[in-house]
Amino acid sequence: MLCGFTFSAFFRFLYCVNCWITFFNIIQKHSVITTQYFLFLLVFCYNEFMEINYMYTKEIIEKLSSNHKTISFAESCTGGRIVAAFTAISGASEILNGSCITYSNQIKHEWLGVDNDILEAFGAVSQECVSQMLTGIQKMANSDYALAVSGIAGPTGGTKDKPVGTVYIGLLTPSTQEVFQCLFHGEREHIQEQSTAYAIAKLAEVLDI
Repeated sequence: MLCGFTFSAFFRFLYCVNCWITFFNIIQKHSVITTQYFLFLLVFCYNEFMEINYMYTKEIIEKLSSNHKTISFAESCTGGRIVAAFTAISGASEILNGSCITYSNQIKHEWLGVDNDILEAFGAVSQECVSQMLTGIQKMANSDYALAVSGIAGPTGGTKDKPVGTVYIGLLTPSTQEVFQCLFHGEREHIQEQSTAYAIAKLAEVLDI
């Protein structure tokens, strides 16, 4: 996870440490826990280190570009966050063939070719669905690599078998296809960000970055 740890990230890390030191000094001096400041620190540091994970995107773009390979994305619960992380970086056009936000079951079926039988039997949040999302977007965009994500970001929609935070993340390469079952925690946005970071990190891992 620390492969993308640059000098900029290091200085953000030091700033986070300084904020925590200030927080504990306040507690020691006044014996009062400032809840608002504590929550601010948690959210701030979380966002900072999510950005560190996103730094993989530049290295991924460079690696795919040097190998003359392309990638495409099929996103559901992440709502375009993965492709946004890539298009935010210059050079993405060299490797990005296309991306789909397939939120509804109907669009998953019509755009990506996910079988209705699969959706009825296993649901959109399933290994089976994400597997077909992968092959569907790869075929549509004619890409070498593909990422697909479908999950329950909450706060509603969870069940006993699939609680809020359940996310399936699929990765297709020229030689392999794998779907990872994840269970993330936090608010809706945090689950979406964790899903995005995990997908990017897995892609970086496959590319030996």
